[in-house]
Amino acid sequence: MGIAAGAVDAAGPPARLLDSEAVLHEGVEALTACDPVMARIVAAGAVPPLRKRPPGYEGLAGIIVAQQLSTASAGAIWGRLKRLLPDLTPETFAAAADPDLKAAGLSGPKIRTLRAVAEAVGTGRLPLDALHILGADEAHRLMVAVHGIGPWTADVYLLFCLGHPDAFPAGDLALQEAARLADGLDARPGAAALKERAELWRPWRGVAAKVLWAYYRVAKARDAAPLPS
Repeated sequence: MGIAAGAVDAAGPPARLLDSEAVLHEGVEALTACDPVMARIVAAGAVPPLRKRPPGYEGLAGIIVAQQLSTASAGAIWGRLKRLLPDLTPETFAAAADPDLKAAGLSGPKIRTLRAVAEAVGTGRLPLDALHILGADEAHRLMVAVHGIGPWTADVYLLFCLGHPDAFPAGDLALQEAARLADGLDARPGAAALKERAELWRPWRGVAAKVLWAYYRVAKARDAAPLPS
């Protein structure tokens, strides 16, 4: 039997990770059963792809590097960083010199964030390898406690790299616009309003985010999801 939306303690660990098309389909079915708006937009073509990225320090670093950059610019910087550090780990990044990292295209704030993440992983304050066994809210709390990791970064990592089915980046503008269109609102809901709206979708809020990004693609004829394929 599948897990119905709203049926799991919000503080508990996920019953399963979003790591296969079968689990994604289960989440979509649960959402369409509990929310007629979800049922309508899925029927209109908002069928999301799975989209996964590697977990761990390198996966998180890729999200941080790509923030506020075009896909092309992010790809170029990432390529130079990987040539500099083929084995990108907390240890290798901590040992890299700032001038070399800046020459690869990293800004000062991103270097500081990636160093803070490396330190937090090394000291155990950020257990990247164990976040998947925590509830989405607790995993989110641990991530945003690290300097430079904001709510969006935390939730995108949890959703795309760990496959946490209940991670929900409510501050994402494309999600807010998709929710506006789906609910027939005059204005985009803010992060707080969208987070409240998403309570209905627990423990599948991450799948709901994927459905909303897919609906944005249907409505706007362009992809706005993070980490495009």
